[in-house]
Amino acid sequence: MIVQHATIPIDPESRDAAVEALTELGEASRAEEGVVEYRVTTDIDDENTVRIVEQYEDDAAVDAHMTSDHFEAFQEELPAFVGGDVELVRFDVAETTQLM
Repeated sequence: MIVQHATIPIDPESRDAAVEALTELGEASRAEEGVVEYRVTTDIDDENTVRIVEQYEDDAAVDAHMTSDHFEAFQEELPAFVGGDVELVRFDVAETTQLM
């Protein structure tokens, strides 16, 4: 399993456009084959920081997501509302345990 965590700072003046683009990205991404989970959230301490938690079955699912039409469209829209450096971290997970 592969987990990715993205952090996207949003320009407050472009927040509405960002929310619209991110909502569309989340909906389309959750419908992809091989996507276990795809959640777009705002940070509780800073509403202008968006975090995306992505969980994929395998590398093929990640590759399909990164080359999908909706992800490429989002990448084109991103410069219009991003307010700083975007971070993306990948975790290769061999095992999970549900704690609660």
